[in-house]
Amino acid sequence: MDSKLKTSADGQPYLEVKLTGYSLITDPILNKGTSFCDKERREFGLLGLLPPVEANLQEQCLRSYQAFKSKDSDLEKYLYLRDLQDSNETVYYRLMVDHITEIMPIVYTPTVGLGCQRLSHIYRRPRGIFLAYRYKDQIEEILANPRFDDVEAIVVSDGERILGLGDQGAGGMGIPVGKLALYSGCAGIHPAATLPILLDTGTNNPDLISDPLYIGEKHPRIRGQEYDDFIQAFVNAVKKRWPNVLLQWEDFAQQNAYPILNKYRDQLCTFNDDIQGTAAIATGTLLAAVQAARSQLREQKIVVVGGGSAGCGISNLIMHAMIDEGLTEQEARAKFFIVDRDGLLTDDMPNLLPFQIPFAQPKTLLKSWTLTTPGHALLLDVVKNVQPTILIGVSGQPKIFTEEIVREMARHVDCPIILPLSNPTSRSEASPIDLLHWTNDRAVIGTGSPFGEVVKNGKNYRIDQTNNCYIFPGMGLGLIAVKAKRVTDKMFMIAAKALADCSPAKDDPEANLLPPLDQVREVSFKVALAVAREAVKEKLADAYSEEQIISLVQKKMWEPAYLPYKK
Repeated sequence: MDSKLKTSADGQPYLEVKLTGYSLITDPILNKGTSFCDKERREFGLLGLLPPVEANLQEQCLRSYQAFKSKDSDLEKYLYLRDLQDSNETVYYRLMVDHITEIMPIVYTPTVGLGCQRLSHIYRRPRGIFLAYRYKDQIEEILANPRFDDVEAIVVSDGERILGLGDQGAGGMGIPVGKLALYSGCAGIHPAATLPILLDTGTNNPDLISDPLYIGEKHPRIRGQEYDDFIQAFVNAVKKRWPNVLLQWEDFAQQNAYPILNKYRDQLCTFNDDIQGTAAIATGTLLAAVQAARSQLREQKIVVVGGGSAGCGISNLIMHAMIDEGLTEQEARAKFFIVDRDGLLTDDMPNLLPFQIPFAQPKTLLKSWTLTTPGHALLLDVVKNVQPTILIGVSGQPKIFTEEIVREMARHVDCPIILPLSNPTSRSEASPIDLLHWTNDRAVIGTGSPFGEVVKNGKNYRIDQTNNCYIFPGMGLGLIAVKAKRVTDKMFMIAAKALADCSPAKDDPEANLLPPLDQVREVSFKVALAVAREAVKEKLADAYSEEQIISLVQKKMWEPAYLPYKK
């Protein structure tokens, strides 16, 4: 470790630091730039290596914010922030915390998608670990680097299903980097405790393979037993290196996502954000919506467009919320109608994936329906016959919520709840402006990507972004704080309810369903407490008291600020 937190005789914290000279000012975790005081500059051999002025963090952030604002495009802003993160993480996170609403769409969706697509052409400095398949026998050696001794949270992807953009190969590293930035910015997990990892098992994207600048492995993706063995070797090495680490799986193809989660969820503290985090934010938003409508979730009929891991994960968690409200499992399952590329999932379809089977409707149901094509129910057919109260999109198919479909839904529902959740913005199932127009401003809307403000009922209205950042950073904070051994589905339900309890609509039905992003740290704290309590309750953590849980969570919430350094 290059530094260690200490407390002086008068009770003030400071860092004991080993690095000096250029090694210190090129370390993004420890670099203070012009904020090194004269005493520190002399003690650590920095005289002449920095401009003579001594600036404070506020002045550094002002300079950085002006530079950020001067960039002409979102990609240029993304590149600037990545460079800032690689040079001074304290300034980077202070800037993010202070301007979260403006910076979030750059650090993560939608701009991170473009960053992933362009990574081979904009790559500058190493961050995280690229574990190529060729290194399968050296994984333990790679992870043993002392630089990673303090790691408490890992986000890993294999780059095969990046947002709605498909296979981005090694470019998928942008997702773990971005997700962990949100862990630190939204929940205060110290950046030194985070590690992004990209498992490079090849790519099936011909554009990447033919690109002379592509930075990843130029061979078709490893499949079958070779892939499974590689994942097993990775998990074994992680468990050996960091027995208490939180491991988050991100943007794996659906044929791998569920099997990996199911295989390893009882072996270490791990979850899949696409399956479970997306489900929790959707459930929390819907709980807030029905709460504002003075209704109950058990009364809703839900159409989900997109039968992959995200769509079925959402359905599963909402189903359990309905069971909590008194429905039987059979009654709750009957409330869900999942539409995939071949139409409504029905029990006679061949090649249904295991996680789809529980939500497949009986084929006999279609006999009583009016259908465009006999025996085959497309989305419009489903909306006409089901008359859903809730429409959720995780399909990655832009504008699939057409005017005809939305108007048909609105004919039967006073307050249609519509969540086009696909990312990035270019993949959204509909735009909020269109949804409001087609429903005469009656729609309650939550989107996966940011859309800014619209006019609703003659007033400016902020569109709720049902972003996973309201869930997973707080989840991680709570799990890490109490050193939870496992992550359970009940924890995600608890997190969703904690989020719903933060809803402005709880007190004002005309207000937004979700708090503004500038309150995300407060939300993360409440989610963390709820999850930590649940971990203790389920005996997956030590038997901490309420006071101890609060203290542990608070201590884990790093605030981007400088401490004095001593050699």
